[in-house]
Amino acid sequence: MVWQLQEAKQRFSELVERARSEGAQVVTRRGREVVVVLAIEQYRDLTGGGDDFKDFLLSGPDLSQLDMARAEQARPVEL
Repeated sequence: MVWQLQEAKQRFSELVERARSEGAQVVTRRGREVVVVLAIEQYRDLTGGGDDFKDFLLSGPDLSQLDMARAEQARPVEL
């Protein structure tokens, strides 16, 4: 459903209930779509459960035990 901003403010409880029971609710201002109200379950589905990119990177394997030494020396470069 599409709600005008003024109507959404006046009937906010209904807006929230409809978002929970019917799905996403669009709010307009001056005839332009400006926001969407979603049930928290839909939001979490869209955002992948809430983990951020930093947490994803930090959850990777521990690479500190790998031997990262070069097998050969770098060639000399004249500057």
